[in-house]
Amino acid sequence: MWKCPKCNRPFKNANQDHYCGSAPATIDEYIATQPEAVRLLLTNIRKTIRDAAPDAVEKISWRMPTFWQKKNIIHFAAFKNHIGIYPGDLDHIKPFAERIAAYHTSKGAIQFPLDKPIDYELIADITRFRVLLVGGF
Repeated sequence: MWKCPKCNRPFKNANQDHYCGSAPATIDEYIATQPEAVRLLLTNIRKTIRDAAPDAVEKISWRMPTFWQKKNIIHFAAFKNHIGIYPGDLDHIKPFAERIAAYHTSKGAIQFPLDKPIDYELIADITRFRVLLVGGF
């Protein structure tokens, strides 16, 4: 068991990423808490999603930046070695199976390694698809 030296919160894994204290209230606050190099990537991801879902509302949900339009469209979050996007169950975005095959995925996440270029076009395409799925048009 590992405890964060700042907040004393216990974790199963050593040095686990987490927020000490309360979650950020806005996406701007979330991005501001990240290392400088990651802030630029997050800002670009935010702009990519905003351009693909111009009617979506920005909020924090599950402690992550979220775009909402009738329901959650997509979340994103920074971690030690990657930025994750969370478009919901990956079964719902099957048209992108080949394009996401190069990335580590889980049931509802796609991980973009920080040491490789971010595929903003893929993020935009997934976002537009999610908007269609929730009835945005």
